Amino acid sequence: MNWQEQKKWSDAYLPEIKTILGLYLIGEATQEEDATHNTDLVVVTMAAVRIACRVRRPGYAEKYGDEFTIRSQLATGSKTELAKIIEGWGDYMFYGHAGESGLTAWALCDLKPFRLWFNRKMAKNGGKVPGIIKHNQDGETSFRAYNFNDMPTDFIIARKKI
Repeated sequence: MNWQEQKKWSDAYLPEIKTILGLYLIGEATQEEDATHNTDLVVVTMAAVRIACRVRRPGYAEKYGDEFTIRSQLATGSKTELAKIIEGWGDYMFYGHAGESGLTAWALCDLKPFRLWFNRKMAKNGGKVPGIIKHNQDGETSFRAYNFNDMPTDFIIARKKI
């Protein structure tokens, strides 16, 4: 599939992703806020919050449920998701696994702890990029695979396993 087809496929999961994100990024107002400011719900922050979303196809959760991948190389030479994350773009990452009828597993992750972990690993390993290289079937895209269990404790905000 080309990029547009892939995007159309993954965008079909956006309503479900938004429902999940609302549980963690929207909070209930205090009693005082409710009584004095006509407020029942509050968004965690008023600044722009950037959330990267990735959904893997059905069947991957059973084999790779404890792993997440980030695109790290494109044959076109375009900037990848990993480069953008390390540059500081994106506040959160939503990583989901598609099932027959919706998402079977997912994780909401804070990218700040990931960046710190990533840079420390690179410094410790003489500039070597952490993660296991995985080549896509198209032969033009590569990813870096990381294990959720290797990440800092504050990386995962919420998670649903299969």
